[in-house]
Amino acid sequence: MKRAAAKHLIERYYHQLTEGCGNGSCSNPRCASSAGCTRMDNNAAAVKALDLYKVNAQLCDPHPSKKVTASAYPESNSDRKSNRKDVHSVRDTFRDVNYLTEDKVYEILDICGEKEDYSPLIRVLGRVFSSAEGLVQSFRRSKPHTKEELKSLQGKDEDKDEDEKEAAACSAMEEEDSPPSSSSSRLGEGSSGDAEVQKLGPDEVSVDIEAVRRVYERLLSNEKIEAAFLNALVYLSPNVECDLTYHNVYSRDLNYLNLFVIVMENSNLHSPEYLEIALPQFCKAMSKLPLSALAKLARLWSHYGAEQLRRMVETFQQLVTYKVISNEFSSRNLVNDDDAVVAASRCLKIVYYANVLGGELDTEHNEDEDEEPVPESSELTLQELLGEERRNKKGPRVDPLETELGIRTNDCRRPLIAFQEFVNEPLNEVLEMDKDYTFFKVETENKFSFMTCPFILNAVTKNLGLYYDNRIRMYSERRITVLYSLVQGQQLNPYLRLKVRRDHIIDDALVRLEMIAMENPADLKKQLYVEFEGEQGVDEGGVSKEFFQLVVEEIFNPDIGMFTYDERTQLFWFNPSSLENEGQYTLIGIVLGLAIYNNCILDVHFPMVVYRKLMGKRGTFRDLADANPVLFQSLNELQDYEGNVEEDMMITFQISHTDLFGNPLTHDLRENGDQIPVTNDNRKNLDFLALEETTEYDGGYTRESRIIKLPTSHTCFNVLLLPEYSDREKLKERLLKAVTYAKGFGML
Repeated sequence: MKRAAAKHLIERYYHQLTEGCGNGSCSNPRCASSAGCTRMDNNAAAVKALDLYKVNAQLCDPHPSKKVTASAYPESNSDRKSNRKDVHSVRDTFRDVNYLTEDKVYEILDICGEKEDYSPLIRVLGRVFSSAEGLVQSFRRSKPHTKEELKSLQGKDEDKDEDEKEAAACSAMEEEDSPPSSSSSRLGEGSSGDAEVQKLGPDEVSVDIEAVRRVYERLLSNEKIEAAFLNALVYLSPNVECDLTYHNVYSRDLNYLNLFVIVMENSNLHSPEYLEIALPQFCKAMSKLPLSALAKLARLWSHYGAEQLRRMVETFQQLVTYKVISNEFSSRNLVNDDDAVVAASRCLKIVYYANVLGGELDTEHNEDEDEEPVPESSELTLQELLGEERRNKKGPRVDPLETELGIRTNDCRRPLIAFQEFVNEPLNEVLEMDKDYTFFKVETENKFSFMTCPFILNAVTKNLGLYYDNRIRMYSERRITVLYSLVQGQQLNPYLRLKVRRDHIIDDALVRLEMIAMENPADLKKQLYVEFEGEQGVDEGGVSKEFFQLVVEEIFNPDIGMFTYDERTQLFWFNPSSLENEGQYTLIGIVLGLAIYNNCILDVHFPMVVYRKLMGKRGTFRDLADANPVLFQSLNELQDYEGNVEEDMMITFQISHTDLFGNPLTHDLRENGDQIPVTNDNRKNLDFLALEETTEYDGGYTRESRIIKLPTSHTCFNVLLLPEYSDREKLKERLLKAVTYAKGFGML
């Protein structure tokens, strides 16, 4: 009886809010007949009726003009029964809609617009968007069928409609707004075997993405409909996460990826309403996708435009920033333990590789393509006998998603959106890099390291990670040195100690490093300790920094002649007329490597092609734009010139430049190039093989000679390196020129 009485009162409150008491002069602000009452839809009125019942609010008596019985607006009223029948008929019409198409959404939307009641559409959206099975089947792409296929599909559709009607009849007694349960078993059995499943390529899905975007654009303008998307995503995400974690649903139905594509097209995912619960749960579900599914998503999104990718980046970045700012992270409460931040970072990785794939790629100019793999030695070193793992045997760690996609980040010339947009500064501020580096090296599944998502880290954080890595190597070498001393009985130095004279820093330092590189290269991994002769400074880092600054200033001095400086670009480049051999440049590389290894920043400016070559890429014509922009622009203008090149420019296939001593040199780019004019037809035919064939060799050299240089000396061993000259006069002339004009240092 109490329950019936409560229901009776709630109904009275509801009808008072929606229809009123019938008194035009009613002063009750909670009555629809009152001028001060706020109009609301049926759903809001139902919620408000519950609130009024709880506080025992005022109820109006029925006005005599409103002919109703004393049973408080009973359903026997003919008009009300008619309205209810219309509402229920609309609801019943869409009760069996378990998946959506663009036309179906517009149909429901038009009917709801005529009735001015969007609750049926909200229920349908809530039912479909909270069901993995419903989303997987929704917004499928249509394809042309033959007559035989259409007949077979029609028969299957009729059977399917009958099955759906039976299922709808069985579930008619269930609550309409209750979330559906996990549907992994049905997805694996029915969807994958459907005749409508199309044969898709590696970067294709069966979703009509353009239709999804049009539907979102039309629906998201309504706040109540947007709330349906939000609530549905809250119900959907835990079920999807369970399906992917325990039921391996994607391997049984590749179309399961459709739901992630559809949800990610929601342009309001970055709004505050989603950041609290819905988006974090969805990111956790997406991060459970298998590697093949992540790669397919990356390939699909790589075909999107820059603005669409930027929206996804902003969505995940917004979530990371929100979680970082709303929590207090410290060395005890690590950001690595926040599931939402970790999941968003993993999802951001998919967009990152999509950004790389969609940009300009250069996968052809790799310097390691022709190199044969070095077989790994089966002999154990002392480090391995002592428990040290074989580090760097297979190169740096490669991300599994990068391997699955078959690309490298270094292959990307120009991404769709700048890499800087993937960096999250608030995250970098709270990240404990010492802990994160430990998680990265241990590689446990329970702890996440942001070093596996380096795109989200700024240069300072990456440098700190490199510092920890180098320090651990230094400590390891120090420990190995002590163990060597115990085993062999020799007193070895655990540091890389350099004692130099400030006035002869090149002679002392580089010769010493050269000897170490030849005798025991492993000593270069030790911590550097520098002493200036006659000074009492103790190297705690500052002395080493000053040492490297002085060495670099001397090395890049134009008098040495190993590098040239371009005043226009303010960049250094290798001197093509240098008298030094490759070994001398290797020695400079050792110095720069030691500076990086010992965390010393040097003021060295190279064009980007140098760093590309360090990462295993060959230089191309495009790199000339950074290294020598004037030459690059001139060659481009020559290629694009629409006039008569031969008559207007009067140039030939011969180039000229100056050597180290300012003497002019000329080279023919083709045989008899000085006599061949450049025309509109042959301006792209620069044959460098012909240049090699037409080059004149003398002084005992041939085309097969490796190096054609002036005499060099090796001061540390008192060695004079003389090429095989044809006569005494040529030897004298070359030797005097090298001694008189050249400065430098050598390496055997």
